[in-house]
Amino acid sequence: MKEIRLPEAPHSIQKGVPLKLVLDKAAVNQLAINLKAVDSHFNKTDFIEKVMQNIEPLALKERGVFIAKVLREYLPDNYSDAISILLRSLTPPLKRTDDLGLSGLFYMPHVSFVAMYGLDKEYNNNRDPFDISMKAQYELTKRFSSEFSIREFLVAQPERTFDILYKWMNDSDPHVRRLCSEGTRPRLPWAQKIQSLVVDPSPSFRILENLKNDVDLYVRRSVANHVGDIAKDNLETALEMCEAWLIDSSNELKWVIRHALRHPAKKGNKDALRIRTLAMKK
Repeated sequence: MKEIRLPEAPHSIQKGVPLKLVLDKAAVNQLAINLKAVDSHFNKTDFIEKVMQNIEPLALKERGVFIAKVLREYLPDNYSDAISILLRSLTPPLKRTDDLGLSGLFYMPHVSFVAMYGLDKEYNNNRDPFDISMKAQYELTKRFSSEFSIREFLVAQPERTFDILYKWMNDSDPHVRRLCSEGTRPRLPWAQKIQSLVVDPSPSFRILENLKNDVDLYVRRSVANHVGDIAKDNLETALEMCEAWLIDSSNELKWVIRHALRHPAKKGNKDALRIRTLAMKK
């Protein structure tokens, strides 16, 4: 549909321009247009007015949450139906993993909606919404990232969520594969830490092993950052993992190892320095 598109957004963070403005009037208007295009009952005018009356003092992440709350009022009073409308209003999946700019931040309200309501049986006529929510996140992560919303599911239903991620880690789409690593990071920036993975990161090991040699740097960088997170709380585990990866490692994997251990190396950890030195050899 012609009406469904992303609003204009800066390519990168602009000096002196608050990042929250990515989710300002133009984005709210476009969101309403996109939803109206797939749901003739959506009250576009009232939705825009309700959001804009209260959005000004909010920071970017707060805006995503607030817009999601207003969406709850203006979408059907049934989670499955609401998600169906949101998914039908999406723009096409991203075709690249580099040079993405800030346009994807338009979908922060969408992932916030899934995070806030995607486990609520009562909002879904007392039917388990888990599968619907996972499908939604699978689609959303191809346009933005579901790394924040997936954490609610990892906390509430870890085994069930990991079972899905173990399948997705072999997906043909690099954005989906990256989600498997990025979303399970114990200490993902801008997100709540997952205490169970801080204590025991082992559920993620299958994902990291599977993706450490991924063809896409976008995915490998996430693996490196994930191991870096592990190193903050379980340094010996991260060191052992990286040392094992050194065996017959490609230059690409050596970069992952160096990047993963950069912080303990800066702090002077001898093993991290030794492993990084070995990972510099051709």
